[in-house]
Amino acid sequence: MKKPVMVLAIGGNALIPDNNHLDMQSQRDIAAKLAKNIVDLSEEGWRVVLTHGNGPHVGIHQSQGEAAKDKLPQYPLDHYVSATQGEIGYLLQSAIYNELMQRKINQQVATLITQVVVDPKDQAFTHPDKPVGVFLSEDEAKQYEKTLGWSVVEDSGRGWRRVVASPKPKQILELKMIEELISNDVLVISCGGGGIPVMIDDKGQLQGVEAVIDKDRASSLLASALKADVYLIPTGVEKVAINFGKPNQEWLSEMTVAEAKAYIEEGQFPAGSMLPKVESLLDYLKENPNGAGIVTTLDAMADALRGKTGTRIVV
Repeated sequence: MKKPVMVLAIGGNALIPDNNHLDMQSQRDIAAKLAKNIVDLSEEGWRVVLTHGNGPHVGIHQSQGEAAKDKLPQYPLDHYVSATQGEIGYLLQSAIYNELMQRKINQQVATLITQVVVDPKDQAFTHPDKPVGVFLSEDEAKQYEKTLGWSVVEDSGRGWRRVVASPKPKQILELKMIEELISNDVLVISCGGGGIPVMIDDKGQLQGVEAVIDKDRASSLLASALKADVYLIPTGVEKVAINFGKPNQEWLSEMTVAEAKAYIEEGQFPAGSMLPKVESLLDYLKENPNGAGIVTTLDAMADALRGKTGTRIVV
């Protein structure tokens, strides 16, 4: 019997939750903790395909580039995304390898540079809305807006950040390689930062695009293409809630697709946090009605897969 496949999409803020965790040792410590959660799933019998965000990391590269702009050439966003795939992939891959070795589990882990095709005519290029980079004060953000031409927004009460174009992913170019790796029981890290955004020109050649793809959208596309049994998104809360923060707040153990759509219509899920996660799970279930979409915390993933906690979205 084949082991079930799970796409697990962790956020970029999981490795850098705030500006106090920008140093590499902090990120290594967090990666080591993440590795324990991930290897737990492998021991439970899951074939895990791990994806990750990169918003803070891309912003760090941009800030470094700005600081050195008088001495070094500027790099476009797609190159920053490719750089973060390597650095975050290395962090996670080495941490998972160490955890596998510590438990004496004979399994390989591999990071795959992943390119994702986008439409160059996507409206996102004229309406940037994807937060990247470190958190700034309002004064700092407004200064960058004025001097560097950045688009900036206030991000969920945590501070101000730059926003960039986030076009919809259309095709994952390395899909066949991902399928081959998981068929050989390799724990795969792919679609880092939503994938490197590329377009196909009129000659059939790949061209990099200045953008950052939302990792939940890319992960949904990947989970759909792989026909994954589960698409799981870890968040800061163990379950999804309706009427959040109100006297009639209710934690949900399960939602049908129809119920989730109704809650979206009611405005139950905040646009900057839970809404894109629920929407990406619905996109996955549209293509894979026999699958399950799960939202829970990193520490509760194993229990959520057993139905003991978390919010499960089903058709």
